[in-house]
Amino acid sequence: MEEKSARESESTISRVMLPPDANVAGNVFGGTILKMIDEISGIVATKHSRRNCVTANIEHIDFIYPVHIGDLLELRGRLNFVGNSSMEVAVEVFAENLLTTGDINFAGRATVTMVALDENGKPTPVPKLKLETEEERKTYQEGLRRYTDRTKRLKMMDRMRKTK
Repeated sequence: MEEKSARESESTISRVMLPPDANVAGNVFGGTILKMIDEISGIVATKHSRRNCVTANIEHIDFIYPVHIGDLLELRGRLNFVGNSSMEVAVEVFAENLLTTGDINFAGRATVTMVALDENGKPTPVPKLKLETEEERKTYQEGLRRYTDRTKRLKMMDRMRKTK
């Protein structure tokens, strides 16, 4: 299987935030943003693997700046790390005030692990990540560390579950 660069699967989605996306004060629900984070992560992982991909883990999510009704939310996703069947996607969230100022604010970020599945719903190998820049090598190593930590944590949880 040939390596692919992060550039090849990098993706962006945008959507205007409407009243059903927010509370009575006009603040967009974190769940609305989280759903879009999941969507962009799935797009990036599917473009890389050309397989059905599912969410395995949300390592973290930071809501940094409030998003309001009328804002244009833009999410940018890019691969950090690729394992055998798993792919770690970094997502950045930006909110643009469409109606008045045009200001664009960094609204949040997340790290999501997606897993590629075969036709039987089982994890399947994906192309390795071709690292082209020093920044990509750095984020890959950080992703590898998170992958290793997550694997250890899951194994420990599995042992604990079996002892009960």
